[in-house]
Amino acid sequence: MYLETSFKTSELITKQYSTSFSWATFFLEKDKRKAIYAIYGFVRLADEIVDTFHEYDKLFLLNELRQDLYYALNNKISINPVLMSFADTAIKYDIKKEQIESFLKSMESDLTKSNYYYQEELNEYVYGSADVVGLMCLKVFCNGNTGLYKELELPARKLGSAFQKVNFLRDLKNDINELNRNYFPEIINGVFDVVTKEKIEAVIDSEFREAYEGLKRLPGKSKLAVALAYFYYMALFKKIKKATPEMVLSKRFRISNFRKSLIMFKVFLMYKLKII
Repeated sequence: MYLETSFKTSELITKQYSTSFSWATFFLEKDKRKAIYAIYGFVRLADEIVDTFHEYDKLFLLNELRQDLYYALNNKISINPVLMSFADTAIKYDIKKEQIESFLKSMESDLTKSNYYYQEELNEYVYGSADVVGLMCLKVFCNGNTGLYKELELPARKLGSAFQKVNFLRDLKNDINELNRNYFPEIINGVFDVVTKEKIEAVIDSEFREAYEGLKRLPGKSKLAVALAYFYYMALFKKIKKATPEMVLSKRFRISNFRKSLIMFKVFLMYKLKII
């Protein structure tokens, strides 16, 4: 009962924080859906610590989270239901501790690093904050098929990176104006103009293209779920591409629920007709 309640807690967190992610996850098989909820619950908890717990000792809380998680992984128990569900998922699907540590390292860097001046720095950060999350999900989708996992490892990383960079663009106003944070080395001396915006978008375009080739080889309903997330983010990215740099710096872009419904219908039809 406790383990089931732990998974329900992660499911609630997912639904509260991300409507689009919840919609995509809904189409997975039950066991995989629970596992993806558990992964999202864990990464959201860490992200909340570094991004919103401003009145508290964030580094202390993040270290506590790390220690509690490793205890859960080693002993298969945690009094934190989010960590309980994630640890159970990590053990079941053989999610590597190296990937978990890379994620936590990127979260910790948000506490000490505000600007990324070199592409290598950004790549390392994005690997930990996004790529490995995609790889964790891929472990669930492949469910022990190591050959397929190896084939799809690079596309999964590209998809995680593309999603993350779209989020960076969407949150640029808040990151720059409120958190004094800039992830893009292309933005030099705070200048975000048309040329800079197009350079960033070209990289994201390339990552989306590479990711799509891997998406088409995903097994079962994983293909449908990931395709929904893919086309949702593509719609968001296209909206940002059409906007001026000034607009990106002044508002946070979103996709309406009606538009999300249309995307869902389109992708479901593509899946049924085996277009993807």
